[in-house]
Amino acid sequence: MPSHHKPRSPAGPRTYRYLSAVSALFVTALITANILAVKPVELGRLVFPAAVIIFPLSYIFGDVLTEVYGYARAREVIWTGFGCNLVAVAAIALAGRLPSAAFWSGGQEAYQLILGATPRILAASFTAYLVGEFLNAYVLARLKVVTGGRWLWSRTISSTLVGQLGDSAVFITAAFAGVWPTDRLAAAVITQWLLKSGYEALATPLTYTVVNFLKRAEGEDYFDRETDFAPLRLRQLPRSTATDWGDRA
Repeated sequence: MPSHHKPRSPAGPRTYRYLSAVSALFVTALITANILAVKPVELGRLVFPAAVIIFPLSYIFGDVLTEVYGYARAREVIWTGFGCNLVAVAAIALAGRLPSAAFWSGGQEAYQLILGATPRILAASFTAYLVGEFLNAYVLARLKVVTGGRWLWSRTISSTLVGQLGDSAVFITAAFAGVWPTDRLAAAVITQWLLKSGYEALATPLTYTVVNFLKRAEGEDYFDRETDFAPLRLRQLPRSTATDWGDRA
């Protein structure tokens, strides 16, 4: 049932107890996934990157950020993740160019094989990340207003289906078009999309638990009714429009 309490009067930007922790977990999942992605996993006829075991967590945390704190704060964290990932990639590349110790037999070759991603793969990864995360945040924020804050599961699953499809299609196409046959590209996109989306669907109870805890603890349940959704608008922290969030799920 929707809450019948009136929204609190808008206030200026405020601080939160757990926003930094959720943001840190989001960035950690993103960077870890990029490191794991180099390993291909084969289960039966399915082939997918090992990053599938953790990358969907970034979408779960992205859902939490948008649902509780609003799109503008989620946008800042998305760009923070992009910047942190860029630093990690640059540091790994620089380390790879440094001369290795003479006793590190075979180590340099292994390092380059595992961590020396090609510029094309990196460009595909960065582009796919931005497309997928912003689609995910946008769809969830819009649906929250449309549903009046009810049916959280419908927002998290719908936003994930759209965001993960964008991410998978952009990455696979940008990274492997012209290298893999077209039918293999399509199969890889569908496989990754279904695996990642299924992962988050199964994690719905966890998402509910985290969202409900944060709404109570932070006293926030932001609705993006007047938000500027432009991805490149780095600064537009929302004013608090929290309500007595009740139990809209």
